[in-house]
Amino acid sequence: MPYAPFDWIDAEARGRAAAGLVRTLRPRGAEPEPLDLASNDYLGLTRHPEVTAAAAGAAPLGGGGHRVPAGDRHHRPARRTRTRTRRLLRLRGRPRALLRIRGQPRRADRAVRARLLIVSDAGNHASIVDGCRLSRAETAVVPHADAEAVAKALGAHEGGPSPSPTRSSPWTATRPRSPRWPRSAAPRTPPCWSTTPTARRPRRRGRGALAAAGLAGNDGVVATLTLSKSLGSQGGAVLGPARVIDHLINTARTFIFDTGLAPASAGGALGALGVLRREPERAARAREVAAALYTRLTAAGLTAVRPDAAVVSVRAPSADAAVNWAADCRSAGMAVGCFRPPSVPDGVSRLRLTARADLTEEQITAAVDTIVATAPRQAGAPVS
Repeated sequence: MPYAPFDWIDAEARGRAAAGLVRTLRPRGAEPEPLDLASNDYLGLTRHPEVTAAAAGAAPLGGGGHRVPAGDRHHRPARRTRTRTRRLLRLRGRPRALLRIRGQPRRADRAVRARLLIVSDAGNHASIVDGCRLSRAETAVVPHADAEAVAKALGAHEGGPSPSPTRSSPWTATRPRSPRWPRSAAPRTPPCWSTTPTARRPRRRGRGALAAAGLAGNDGVVATLTLSKSLGSQGGAVLGPARVIDHLINTARTFIFDTGLAPASAGGALGALGVLRREPERAARAREVAAALYTRLTAAGLTAVRPDAAVVSVRAPSADAAVNWAADCRSAGMAVGCFRPPSVPDGVSRLRLTARADLTEEQITAAVDTIVATAPRQAGAPVS
């Protein structure tokens, strides 16, 4: 037989199909879905006219190459000019920030953590897990939301590598809420510090999980955040003390060898910040919509996880059932997310509903009616 170097891919594809884990890209037009509960647009800012105008006005389109040799489009020398980075810092209460093209924490964390002991929650996002692995730092994985385990892991390494408790602000797919760190896990005296990705959670006045935890001004905290969720744009940033940001600029391969964030993305995020400062009630509205979806779906007999952010997780009896359920919702004019292993570490497939702040009462009712009408018969049964 002739040499076929990719036959192993066909074998793996057959295995995924048998397990109901095939993922396909579905084209999406410029216009929004008739009812979109599948996006990450938690605050309803992606298509806000002020945000799109800010993105369009931030030309040129591209990032212009690597930021060190090509120059930085996101900072200006004028003293009184409020740059994009500075406006982001005002919201998050951090001294310095570094914008980046990647929205997930992985790439930023790699360089930050190289000399640390990492204490990582077992429910952390895959990007954080990859960051821990790629950093080559010693990593202690603790059970999800177990504050005592975090404190114990830190205590066991007194005098060893600088400990870095690491957690993700939301567990939007599988967990009811994000835990608070124990006091012993909060930054004490150097060199103990925390890294907290604040990607998705619209908290008090839209300021994120750090503000909600009272850590917004703590010099021992480094935060990584994405601009592609609540701010409806793309890319991300690392926020923390000046020495950490300077260290990243000089040592982070994922910054040095990466193209700068497109000005349009930074401009759109800046426009979203302006809307959020003027309309801080959007964060509370997103939680209200999530609570309404949860209450009505569970009242209809479905099994859902009580939300603490802008996402509602509705359990499906199997991976195939989740895929078919999502497809039936789409046929009925509504887009929903569909999470299956390995995206969900507990092995339970589910629909993922985005409770956008701009959903009307009529849209909430339509969403509940569609999900209930298309639900598999076993969807209301408890799932182990």
